[in-house]
Amino acid sequence: MTLKNFTTEGLEELCTQEQLHLLDSIDTLRSQGISHYVSLPQIIVCGDQSSGKSSVLEAISGVSFPVKSNLCTRFPTELVLRKNSQVGVRVSIVPHQSRSEAEQQSLGSFCEQLDGFDGLADLIEKAKTAMGISIHGKAFSNDLLRVEVSGPDRPHLTIVDLPGLIHSETRQQSAADVQLVQDVVQSYMKEPRSVILAVVSAKNDFANQIVLRLARDADASGNRTLGVISKPDMLVPGSESEASFLSLARNQEVEFRLGWHVLKNMDSEKGHWNLSDRNIQEAEFFSQGIWADLPQSLVGVDSLRTRMSSLLLGQIASELPSLIDEINSKIDSCRSQLQKLGDPRATVDEQRSYLLQISQAFQSVVKAAVNGTYNELFFGDAKTMSGYQKRIRAVIQNLNEQFAQKISQRGHFRHILETTDQKSSSKRQIRLTRDKYLEHIETLLRRTRGRELPGTFNPMIVEDLFQEQCSPWEEITSDHITAAHSAAQDFLQHAVSYVADEATSKALFNKVILSALGTLRHDMEKVTKELLAPHQRGHPITYNHYFTETLQKTRGTRQKETLRTALQSYFGVDTLSTPEPVLHSINLQGLLNCLVQNTVPDMTRFASEEALDCTLAYYKVALKRFIDDIATEVIEVKLLSALSTLFTPTIAYDMPKDLITQIAGESEASQSLREQLSKKLWILQKGSDTCRQFVGIRGPGQSIELETTLEQVQIQLSPSSLSSIEQLGQNVAIDSETDDEKSCPPSPALFPSSARTECTPEHPAQPEEPLIAPSVGKVTGGKKKKRKKSSVGKPQSPTDLPSEIPII
Repeated sequence: MTLKNFTTEGLEELCTQEQLHLLDSIDTLRSQGISHYVSLPQIIVCGDQSSGKSSVLEAISGVSFPVKSNLCTRFPTELVLRKNSQVGVRVSIVPHQSRSEAEQQSLGSFCEQLDGFDGLADLIEKAKTAMGISIHGKAFSNDLLRVEVSGPDRPHLTIVDLPGLIHSETRQQSAADVQLVQDVVQSYMKEPRSVILAVVSAKNDFANQIVLRLARDADASGNRTLGVISKPDMLVPGSESEASFLSLARNQEVEFRLGWHVLKNMDSEKGHWNLSDRNIQEAEFFSQGIWADLPQSLVGVDSLRTRMSSLLLGQIASELPSLIDEINSKIDSCRSQLQKLGDPRATVDEQRSYLLQISQAFQSVVKAAVNGTYNELFFGDAKTMSGYQKRIRAVIQNLNEQFAQKISQRGHFRHILETTDQKSSSKRQIRLTRDKYLEHIETLLRRTRGRELPGTFNPMIVEDLFQEQCSPWEEITSDHITAAHSAAQDFLQHAVSYVADEATSKALFNKVILSALGTLRHDMEKVTKELLAPHQRGHPITYNHYFTETLQKTRGTRQKETLRTALQSYFGVDTLSTPEPVLHSINLQGLLNCLVQNTVPDMTRFASEEALDCTLAYYKVALKRFIDDIATEVIEVKLLSALSTLFTPTIAYDMPKDLITQIAGESEASQSLREQLSKKLWILQKGSDTCRQFVGIRGPGQSIELETTLEQVQIQLSPSSLSSIEQLGQNVAIDSETDDEKSCPPSPALFPSSARTECTPEHPAQPEEPLIAPSVGKVTGGKKKKRKKSSVGKPQSPTDLPSEIPII
């Protein structure tokens, strides 16, 4: 592997010093490991196997990899190029997350650096051996090989070269290798901040090349894909295939917003060559034939370098605000998980202290939910099912209303129909006419007759009728209690999961909450039986005037119907709703006799009607009282009011030691999770600190809005809010220093001094003391000076890009 010299005069004026520092800092973020948690802006080179990707990469970077026609890239390679007065090379391995912890430590410790370029090929081979890639070992790896190169003639560029996509398995490449390569490429393509450099070989029909299909799947709109056509010299001049690829280069066949570019590769089997020879041959090729019709900005490696550098810079500048927002979101999530885990809990006292803390948080959440004040973060979005389940007051209110409606409609055993059309009955309810109901009561009166006079009824008949009528209450009430209890259980699961880590919440719910809920269910059923007993076994008793009012209203309605029939018969009319002229004198005495003579001659029938009226009037009074009693005495008192008492600080304090250990004892998994979260939080905070250095630094075409966004983030990450993160990250920082001592320090020439301080063991990566960048200014409670907003975002077409970034 050799490095070839070329000049980058066009690139020297492309970026300001601040923007170059921005590029360096994104690489610093990647080296800190933040790319495991958030997507970073990058350019990825993808293509089918033997499509010429490595040759394209070599032409762009000047770094010559051992490319042969029968070989291909075996692992993702991140090539970091930086312009610097000193020459330096460093090679390291970033292990994939699927590796075991021991493998990650072993591969992560691989780091070699050179002051020159001799021995670089051997260094790459050593890295391949460390990753397990050999003739008799595995063919591909998803570990990342990081090659950092600096020199006075290097462009400012970071590119990730991915293994070539394989069409079918061979003796050297198994089906598992085919799938592994595709999975690796797709994982990089799907990163929303990656610019895809899709290399298509002119030796094969572009419609059959896998890379285009995968690029479309990952970037359906084509907003972040740039196509590159390689090996155009392999096309037969004047052929249809050549015309087809020319149309492709003009963005007419497969349309990408970033367009297409054409490069002529050097044949690796024709001996050694240098970049000067390559560029001369490439310029000669594109000066003749149909390729001469293409604009110079779309052909050749020089214009592609400028184009890619501007793309990367523009991508970083436009994505920086959302990157900061995502980092802060991850920080909040990480801090929340660590808060649930609490401090390490090795002793019983530490475990009891943890339970006391979560019991207080549990009571606070439960009381807010029971009171119906849904202001805490716990409650989430009410439109989701989990958000609704957490609002226990709303759930219970709705269940009570449903219970009242259901028992009002189906709570009476016999339902009197207004007409004789609908007579369908169910197990819970019999539908019948009033006459049929009266026949049933007459039979009952005859069989329960006592010393009462004819035309009257035994008061006990009302008790029998009412107890039969309210018989469905018990089942309907039981269903309501079950629903309310189930809703409370779902709510408590959410509450416990919110205040404690997963292992503790599961143990706490199973060993404490569930048993306490069982006791509540028993108490609810006991009170329900007590409320049902007077209705199921006692004599009807009420002093509510609503009973007499309802009874009189019922009798008045029936009497009104009798008088209406008598008047219609006397005057010979069909209805009383319309006025009728009277042309003769009215016999008032006859009218009176007609009205009063309509009596019920059957004394048993009369008594049945009176008994039915009394039963129905009393049922209405009793039902209203019963609904309120269930809602108040059972649901409110025995369930809702008791929820906050299920797990109190007193209960936590009085727990036996063995139960405390079972619930709050920390497993190895919890300890490991705390370490991972602490490391993640420390890395994310480092990333936040790095991004915050750019308050006031403006990317191309971005001025006020980028600065304003960073200022908003700065306000969110005030020193007071960061103190807890710094405390949590101390142990991780110490471990990181130890790891740094094992690995090699970066070459002095790799990065500017500002970036170099981040990587050396003498300057461990700790949050810098002034966490608020000077350009933000002090945030006060006074009025803020308004800023004029500018439109920042991804341009919709190359012509929409800022003038500071030349689009070739």
